[in-house]
Amino acid sequence: MLNFSKINVLIIYLLFILITVFSFLNFQNENNQFIKKKINLGLDLQGGSYLLLEINSDNLVEEKIQSKVIPIKKLLKDNGINYKNFKIDKRKLILTIDDFEKFGLIFNSRKNNQVNPFIDNYRSHELEFKKIEKNQIEISFSKYGLLTINNSALKQSIEIVRRRIDDIGTKEPTILQRGEKRILVELPGLKDPERIKALLGKTAQLNFRLVTDNKEFGSDELISENGEKLNISKRIIMSGENLIDAQPSIQNQNNEPTVSFTLDRLGAQKFGRATTDNVGKRLAIVLDGEIVSAPNINEPITSGNGMISGNFTFQEATDLALLLRSGALPTPLLVVEERTVGPDLGEDSIKSGVTSLIVGFILVILFMIYKYKIFGLIANTALIANLLMLIGVLTILEATLTLPGIAGIILTVGMAVDANVLIFERIKEELKTEKSIIHAFDAGYLRAKITVLDANVTTLIAAVILFAFGSGPIKGFAITLGIGIITTLFTAYFLARHLTSLVVLNNKNKEIKI
Repeated sequence: MLNFSKINVLIIYLLFILITVFSFLNFQNENNQFIKKKINLGLDLQGGSYLLLEINSDNLVEEKIQSKVIPIKKLLKDNGINYKNFKIDKRKLILTIDDFEKFGLIFNSRKNNQVNPFIDNYRSHELEFKKIEKNQIEISFSKYGLLTINNSALKQSIEIVRRRIDDIGTKEPTILQRGEKRILVELPGLKDPERIKALLGKTAQLNFRLVTDNKEFGSDELISENGEKLNISKRIIMSGENLIDAQPSIQNQNNEPTVSFTLDRLGAQKFGRATTDNVGKRLAIVLDGEIVSAPNINEPITSGNGMISGNFTFQEATDLALLLRSGALPTPLLVVEERTVGPDLGEDSIKSGVTSLIVGFILVILFMIYKYKIFGLIANTALIANLLMLIGVLTILEATLTLPGIAGIILTVGMAVDANVLIFERIKEELKTEKSIIHAFDAGYLRAKITVLDANVTTLIAAVILFAFGSGPIKGFAITLGIGIITTLFTAYFLARHLTSLVVLNNKNKEIKI
């Protein structure tokens, strides 16, 4: 256990130096960073913004139930069931049919349910229907169907929220699901959340529709960017789903900020066909039910590239491009809770954490020197190396350090000393029976290994479980604790053991007390 080849010594110290170098990156000037890596401070340490968002899926449910109209009508027609008075009432469909029992049997055939003609309520996978009077039925989404819609909308919303926030360049945001309808957003370092709220509050439903003179059915009256009332056809030529990219740009003629966009192949075909057939007409660009601009179509646009103008500031053009790039939210997001955390509490927490670490560190160092003399110095050297490696690994990962993370680092100090104490106490026992000092130290390291591994691996398993099932601060604690355990084992059984071997081999003919 005390024998080290030159290659082993080289690997140990190279690995130690390589990881330790990263820990010093946290102290370099941001303007002169050679390697742009550092540990980021969490919301509880540097302050920032906390937003709790909630999806509103009411409109989405209405859209989804409308999408079931054609399939249900086809089901009725294919099975010879006559119907009348078919109407859409917000989140449900109401109709009258001539064969209630047959419809129930067909409706539930996908689940192989046995239909009881005396039961008035039926359920299929995502839809359910019930008899309301005579042969009039009401079709709506089942609880499972509503849950599926909510889950899908929530997951899609989280992804789009993440894209929008990442595009702004916010460092280390936390975006998590909370319950069935809510999204938690933590933005460390962000003091003014108004722009974020404005970006997240827009669904960014973009579509292109023709301006029409027909004020009858089939058009909506909307107000353009200059206050002009326009009749817009309900027929959507193309939607934002066909956008590949959108970027802010400056129009050379009058330095007006605009948004340039690129369409996919299908979108380019649709746009090219629509602009070819409607040269001379006006095309309204509608975002969330509001006209952004309504330019004239002077010539066919078949390249798949276009431009949106609308008296924007450059910031507005940048935000609009960001919204279009990230995609449309499936439902509106409502801000349920909002908090701005100042840095004062974080500064106090950092000071308290650092003070605790320094006090504990000094006490441990003094105790180890008093108890184990020269080997106490070795243990202390390994302890300092352990902290440097831990900070280095966190820097490489660009981890976010929270207050529980500081607690994990402090706990690592105790566990690192614990490993060396176990080893040294075992060596003391071996020295009582072994005449050879080298054999005593070698046996001490060898026989203490199982105990040290058992103590650290079981704690590592707990850290992995905390990371897997915990969230936010719990994950921060688990990460620092887990990495600390690995660096503890490395410094105790490689670095400290090598330093110990140097002392023992150089004093093998002398009496060594521990």
